[in-house]
Amino acid sequence: MGILSTIATFFGFGMGTSLGLVIGYYMFIYFQPTDVKDPIIQPLVEQDSKTLQLMLPEIPTWIKNPDYDRLDWLNKFIEYMWPYLDKAICKTARSIAKPIIAEQIPKYKIDSVEFEELNLGSLPPTFQGMKVYTTDEKELIMEPSVKWVGNPNIIVAVKAFGLRATVQVVDLQVFAAPRITLKPLVPSFPCFANIYVSLMEKPHVDFGLKLLGADVMSIPGLYRIVQEIIKDQVAKMYLWPKALELQIMDPAKAMKVPVGILHVKVLRAEKLKKKDLLGSSDPYVKLKITEEKLPSKKTTVKYKNLNPEWNEEFNIVVKDPESQVLELTVYDWEQIGKHDKMGMNAIPLKEITPDEPKVVTLNLLKTMDPNDPDNQKSRGQLTVEVLYKPFKEDDIPQSAEDPHAIEKAPEGTPATGGLLVIIIHEAEDVEGKHHTNPFARLLFKGEERRTKHVKKNRDPRWGESFQFTLEEPPINERLYVEVQSVSSKLGLLHPKENLGYVEIKLSDVVTNKRINEKYHLIDSRNGRIQIELQWRTP
Repeated sequence: MGILSTIATFFGFGMGTSLGLVIGYYMFIYFQPTDVKDPIIQPLVEQDSKTLQLMLPEIPTWIKNPDYDRLDWLNKFIEYMWPYLDKAICKTARSIAKPIIAEQIPKYKIDSVEFEELNLGSLPPTFQGMKVYTTDEKELIMEPSVKWVGNPNIIVAVKAFGLRATVQVVDLQVFAAPRITLKPLVPSFPCFANIYVSLMEKPHVDFGLKLLGADVMSIPGLYRIVQEIIKDQVAKMYLWPKALELQIMDPAKAMKVPVGILHVKVLRAEKLKKKDLLGSSDPYVKLKITEEKLPSKKTTVKYKNLNPEWNEEFNIVVKDPESQVLELTVYDWEQIGKHDKMGMNAIPLKEITPDEPKVVTLNLLKTMDPNDPDNQKSRGQLTVEVLYKPFKEDDIPQSAEDPHAIEKAPEGTPATGGLLVIIIHEAEDVEGKHHTNPFARLLFKGEERRTKHVKKNRDPRWGESFQFTLEEPPINERLYVEVQSVSSKLGLLHPKENLGYVEIKLSDVVTNKRINEKYHLIDSRNGRIQIELQWRTP
């Protein structure tokens, strides 16, 4: 009986389950509930703004605001270029951070701080749209909407007191609405002198922070505190009308327009020195006019010739014949390695009479420093013919602004004083014995300011501006500027080197309002530094 009852139970359970599934399926297919209505299909154009916002929370800016333009082409470009941009940005970030870290860690008794990993991930930022403003001023104003939800991997290792800790930044999100202003617009490439970046509202920054493998941002209350600190600090520095200023070129020079053409005919050279092992040289000439960033013009190479003849002609645009100089340098061509400089000289354009050809024979010098004793040695001669042809008045393009005009001092400046502006442009031929990572350090009335470090560069360009508000004109004051190099390898034997210095009397800038000159660095072999001084009065 037990076996029969067990068989009957299994049989009844199987039949009941199968029958129930069949009946349920047919009831689901053939019986519809009466309280369910068909959905209403309505075009998006007929929906109101609140409904659209609920349906599509991530609406691009160019849809919500008709004055924003689409930037699909730019997003596509960044997407394709992102693997290369990632490496370039990270490489630049490392080079900028390394000297700064090396300078700061001794203050906190930290052994080392270095990046173990630094990459921005595979997700590039996207531009939701851009608004462009048109004004009556010589400027271009753009307001892009930027969103970046990235997956970077940034790991920083810190060593101190024999211990080592790692900090990792992950899941970075940045939403920002910057205003980018290019001004003034000038007739020289890249056609703008300065870039100003401001934030129109506080940015949204979100990220994860792992210390020793634990998520620090999960600590209750810390996330909100960090968020507010970041927003407030960034807003203090760059929230409009405050701005980050990046100088691309000197506006005064950029606004200068061409006033003539200099015709140069390189005729010949004589008695050049032997540079090759076989007792000869392969000379050629480079021509360049000062205050221009265009590449130098070159003659052809005359192989195995110490008395070459070229008779080659060149045309060079002139913008300021009173200050510009024609520089001529003779080089010995080398198939492998650096070309050797055989000698140089220069012709100030103000010494050339307009519309009159002039043949000039120049003694080749080692440097343009008149006090260099090596210039007494004979290096040969170079003969050129020059002709300066100024444009007629009708041919000269007129600039709407005076390139030599000096801005007024801002409101609040003492009535008896003014604003001293110091612009450290660049240096040339600075070289240290152990390393060449130069920066400029200036001292004025007990205050010290510094430019950024430029790694492994004998011709650094800074373009940084410093301002001092004074109660009275600095007639009897001096400005001390020193170029130094800091080791990039945390070296203890030679952490810093002095590459030269200069002291400048400020009485001339008070009289002339503006001075822009190159100064020979004291205690430097050939080093020079370009410094611009402006005295702005109320």
